[in-house]
Amino acid sequence: MKLSGKFIVILSGPTAVGKTEVALEIAQAFGMEIVNADSLQVYRFLDIGTAKPTEEERRLVPHHLIDVVNPDENFDAGTYQEMADDVIQKLWNRGVVPLVVGGTGLYIRALTRGICQIPDDDHSRKDQIRRELKLRLQEDGLATLYQELRKVDPELAASLHSSDTQRILRGLEVFLLTGKPLSYFQKQHRFASERYHSVKIFLYRDKQELAKRIELRVLEMIERGLCEEVIKILNMGYSPDLKPLQSIGYRQIIEHLEGRMSLDDAIRDIQLETKRYAKRQFTWFRKEPGFQWIDANRRDYLLQILKNSIKKTVFFHQKT
Repeated sequence: MKLSGKFIVILSGPTAVGKTEVALEIAQAFGMEIVNADSLQVYRFLDIGTAKPTEEERRLVPHHLIDVVNPDENFDAGTYQEMADDVIQKLWNRGVVPLVVGGTGLYIRALTRGICQIPDDDHSRKDQIRRELKLRLQEDGLATLYQELRKVDPELAASLHSSDTQRILRGLEVFLLTGKPLSYFQKQHRFASERYHSVKIFLYRDKQELAKRIELRVLEMIERGLCEEVIKILNMGYSPDLKPLQSIGYRQIIEHLEGRMSLDDAIRDIQLETKRYAKRQFTWFRKEPGFQWIDANRRDYLLQILKNSIKKTVFFHQKT
């Protein structure tokens, strides 16, 4: 079955829900190509710890925006939006419908509803504030900066994990630059205008089932060589303090390799933090409009819902 029309399909869901497997089935059924929307799978060399699609899976269906930057290169939601826009346009030009797949809510929001614009014309002052915040991060630690963010922008702080260095620094930067909290500008923007005609699916599983899948997947990552992957990345000269290497899984393995945590403790901490992350993903997407929530176990129902949704919202035709 072949689709036609300038629209996108978005498949999201919490970590370990089974997005990769479902995405491959959807893409093959409808002749789509996959556009990554996972904030860690954009980095080269981070394969096992990000549950990146395998080479075999990528041969089955073309994937885009995977392995596009090195671990020490800057990559944010704005960069993602620009690159994803370019990929989507090129797919449309070839008559292919993009299937956007990933659980990074901020990236999907940026793609579908744009980026919140912050007044930052004074570039020299902005650069100075960034340098000062990075120095304070080294001297005072992230916990201190997070507590400061809670005072100046409690709404934003409540939506962030206390280890989210990039967004904590961004929140403080905006406040110091403008005198207003980042959450204020986000409310002004409201992310109201849809940039694409889209069909949005959010996969979910029972809480206990998902927790079990997370536990098993972490063990599988260790068996597949997550420790060896981290050693290889560090031996390439990348700093363990880089943002992607401070993400869940990589951070704990680095602590283990540095002798600050046993492997068993690292595994348990990865499992716990991943479950907490999945909970935050549920919270985020409950606030996102337009998503149809579908049990990941109901695969046939999902395909039928997808077909019906496409028929209702875009030009659809079938080729035999």
